[in-house]
Amino acid sequence: MALTIVSASRPALGATAHRRRVGGLPPLRLQLVRPDLPCGLRPPLLRPAGLLPVQTRRRVLQPVHVTPPDDPRELYSHDGLPAAESGAARAGSDDGNGDGDPFDIIEEFETVVGTVEPVDEEEAEIDLFGESTLGNLHFASSDGSDDESALPSPRARRTIDDVLGLRNAEDIITMPWGELRARTQALLTDLGVPPSTYPASQPQRALFTNRTLNLRSIQAIGYDMDYTLVGYDVEAWEGKAYAYGLQSLREMGCPVEGLHFDRTLVIRGLIMDTELGNLVKADRFGIVKRAMHGTRMLSPAEVREAYGRELVNLRVESRFVFLNTLFSVSEAVLYMQMVDRLDADAIPQQVCSNSYSALHKMVAKALFRAHVEGKLKAEIIQDPERYVSRDPEMAQTLLDQRQSGKQLLLITNSDYQYTHRMMSHAYDCFLPEGQTWRDLFDMVIVNARKPDFFTTSMSLYEVVTEDGLMRPSYSLKRGGVYCGGSAPLVEKALGVTGDSILYVGDHIYTDAALAKMRLNWRTALILAELELEIEALAQGRQHRARLKELLNKKDMVGDCFNQLRLARQRALSADVGVVRPEAWGGRLQGPFASTDDEQEMNDSLGQLLRVMQLLDDEIGPMIECDGLHFNRRWGYLSRAGVNDKSQLMRQIEKYADIFTSRVSNFLRYSPFEYFRSPAQLLVHDRPTADPLVLTSTAPTSSSDPEGPATPASHTNGVGSAAAAGRTSATGAGPSRGRASPGGAPAAGGPKAGLSSPGPGTRSVARRRAGQ
Repeated sequence: MALTIVSASRPALGATAHRRRVGGLPPLRLQLVRPDLPCGLRPPLLRPAGLLPVQTRRRVLQPVHVTPPDDPRELYSHDGLPAAESGAARAGSDDGNGDGDPFDIIEEFETVVGTVEPVDEEEAEIDLFGESTLGNLHFASSDGSDDESALPSPRARRTIDDVLGLRNAEDIITMPWGELRARTQALLTDLGVPPSTYPASQPQRALFTNRTLNLRSIQAIGYDMDYTLVGYDVEAWEGKAYAYGLQSLREMGCPVEGLHFDRTLVIRGLIMDTELGNLVKADRFGIVKRAMHGTRMLSPAEVREAYGRELVNLRVESRFVFLNTLFSVSEAVLYMQMVDRLDADAIPQQVCSNSYSALHKMVAKALFRAHVEGKLKAEIIQDPERYVSRDPEMAQTLLDQRQSGKQLLLITNSDYQYTHRMMSHAYDCFLPEGQTWRDLFDMVIVNARKPDFFTTSMSLYEVVTEDGLMRPSYSLKRGGVYCGGSAPLVEKALGVTGDSILYVGDHIYTDAALAKMRLNWRTALILAELELEIEALAQGRQHRARLKELLNKKDMVGDCFNQLRLARQRALSADVGVVRPEAWGGRLQGPFASTDDEQEMNDSLGQLLRVMQLLDDEIGPMIECDGLHFNRRWGYLSRAGVNDKSQLMRQIEKYADIFTSRVSNFLRYSPFEYFRSPAQLLVHDRPTADPLVLTSTAPTSSSDPEGPATPASHTNGVGSAAAAGRTSATGAGPSRGRASPGGAPAAGGPKAGLSSPGPGTRSVARRRAGQ
């Protein structure tokens, strides 16, 4: 009877185990498994010829050494780390014939890097950044002996000099980052590992980090389907949804002749104001920066009149509707077009009352009918080639994650027939022969009814036939397809809870916000438009640099104007207070200035006002054009105004730990990646030339180990993706963080990013800037 030594973090199917710790890891289990038994440890995704790899819930373990034919035991490695050639601890029979207890537990065993042995229960399970170390490879030191001959090996062991060219491991502390990167790349080349797939040439395909995330600690990954695992052609899919909605409105009696789908009218992250019939773009504070009534963009003066006294509050759901996802595009386009018809009194009173709120309900009902009646999805099922955008890298991305030991889930609101058709079309042709999309997932849940899936307990049914017939069920099992249920049932079935689960979706609220707030799951947001956003930011960088230069010039002139105005005020007043003009040693002496001095000051103030107006005339059109590369009406997704983030970016930062443009971008990183968030730019943490600050005993930015805040030109989506360092195998290397494309602006001058102290309230252009 052949026995295999296997290590796992959780009980393997059909086997008992002993809880213990191995070299600083959270509880691991060493167990013996008989390969000849038909147990569930034989994954369909991994079957190399002649070898039986074993996949546990946490890891895939490959055999690295097979004992002689007369020895019934095979020695497997821990996480693929090569085991010692001989002299290693063994388990199984007492006489080598397999007659002993097949589940004897090994207390320790040797590897080429030392002894794996139990450690105390109170050993730390988190790293210096508060991230779980679950899944890390931490091995205990050897017994302290310097005699390496104690562990025989077919060749000499590689030393730190062989690996990184260091005389001592401590030299890593002072080694320049660039040199270390070159040496790590040389090591990979020497070992025959392909070059990194990190997208240095495609920064728009990067993953961006809001909150540090250690993928090694993630035991399960859940995926939404629509616009996440399956990408759609927005023009085709939303255009078809728009057409069905238009047909429903026509049947209700609405005049819809001459209307057509205009994709550029709406972008994700806008907010429908159903009380005023407006579509608005707000910044992170809820201040409206741009607005459209019907299909007409409002002027800055009209925006100020409508929203000058109130902020957009997304909690008021009866009035404000946030466009969370691309599925909202068709609804918003149709609503804004119908607002024009309502304003023109073209909609009969008996069809819709003269209310923008009632109109929105009617439009939403029309789109809802298109989805519920099934006509829309039935047409898409018949011709998926027209609507689905295939990504050949998606399948390999999921295969890598599954083979790394992570459990994969599909949790979608779509029904089974639609899910099966879309997933088959998108994945089956890219999988190994004999496999289908079902082999990628440990569990599939359809009709999940998110967001209720995360908040309430619903009836659970198991899908038992290919045509979607179901039967009641009370628990989830691996490999099954289910309808309904709830997130707690998923956690119970997987034996995993909280931040050990990563959920990936495209909807900020139903996929990210509730999973994080209610269950503490880690979250990843798919923002399909992000690639175009980053490309547009790159194209508009020169424009923004010129715009910021002009704003800094106006700040400088405005500061001069303000100082002169204050001096004039004090010089012409009998009651000047404590500070008198003569204290400055200037020309203005005594309680009153001369008539000539007053005239000279007035002339100077007038000329400065003229200069600022000239600057405003140049700045105004440039602000209107900012973001034109992305959308001519609304500008960038991530920005609102010149220097601030949009409400969309605020929601992403709040609820998404990481975000990217498509799931296949994970392929450019390993499934064990350590994503570290970048240092956040603080408005008060800037390089300064003030000697009072530089000589202060208080900590300053120059003494901060993190260094001064990095300008946005170096930390935006394009720059950081190309320049940020790769993390080391243990997660202790340079930051893996990615700054969001909506990051803070660069410090272009002494008052960069600050609103003008000048009389900007008199300038229309300054109001346009949203300062």
